[in-house]
Amino acid sequence: MPVNLSIKTVPDEMLRRLRGRAERHHRSLQGELMAILEEAVHDPAPLSPEDVLAEIRRLGLASPSESALMVREARDDR
Repeated sequence: MPVNLSIKTVPDEMLRRLRGRAERHHRSLQGELMAILEEAVHDPAPLSPEDVLAEIRRLGLASPSESALMVREARDDR
């Protein structure tokens, strides 16, 4: 069942930017906020092995210990 959400005390500058974003996307403010929320909760598709390899190369990782350190840091940031 749908629920109504309310955001109170939105700073003027943020509201101006949200309205501008909605206008650029040809949406109402409500529609833009729904699109932002949908994107925020969207589960990304799993990475293919090729995608993982491309990311490893992009990051310039040279050893398994560097990869392990990155995994630890990502886990600790949660």
